[in-house]
Amino acid sequence: MKTLTIGTRTSQLALWQTNYVSQLLQNVWPELACQQAPFVTQGDKTLDKPLPQIGGKGLFTAELEESLREGRIDLAVHSLKDLPVENAPGLTVGAIIGRADVRDALVAKNGWTLDTLPAAAVVGTSSLRRQAQLLRARPDLQVRSIRGNVETRIRKALHEEYDATILAAAGVTRLELSSHVTQWLPLA
Repeated sequence: MKTLTIGTRTSQLALWQTNYVSQLLQNVWPELACQQAPFVTQGDKTLDKPLPQIGGKGLFTAELEESLREGRIDLAVHSLKDLPVENAPGLTVGAIIGRADVRDALVAKNGWTLDTLPAAAVVGTSSLRRQAQLLRARPDLQVRSIRGNVETRIRKALHEEYDATILAAAGVTRLELSSHVTQWLPLA
């Protein structure tokens, strides 16, 4: 029996996605065994600075790419949005799983929605797209960078220095955290 070693990051969402890909592969090849090789990447370690200041998306993939090239893992599962635009030399994006919910999810204190957030409310996002959409809809909001995994961002929005955060609906749903969502936002 062939065992496939799959590299992944250590966040709950990354592990969920890796389990999902493993199941898809085993549905086609039932005799295939899959094992995970979790990695903590430089992007996971550096949480106190916005991504553009520390090197961007490649910070989440370098360790996985190196392990692929060295043959320590057979493949890597990663969120497409976090891959650098340019292909890594010698590596190929071999498959992309079906798209999940494309909406964004607002998680806010006090059950606030985008319309009911108080003036000058602090909303956390690290996405330039989400920042632009927020400020177009609500120029009075303060948009600040927020780092961390899905669970960390939700905690920061509900209990710390932010009033709200905007996350990908797909990740929130996959981790069964939809009960924290105060508004589902269409992709604008």
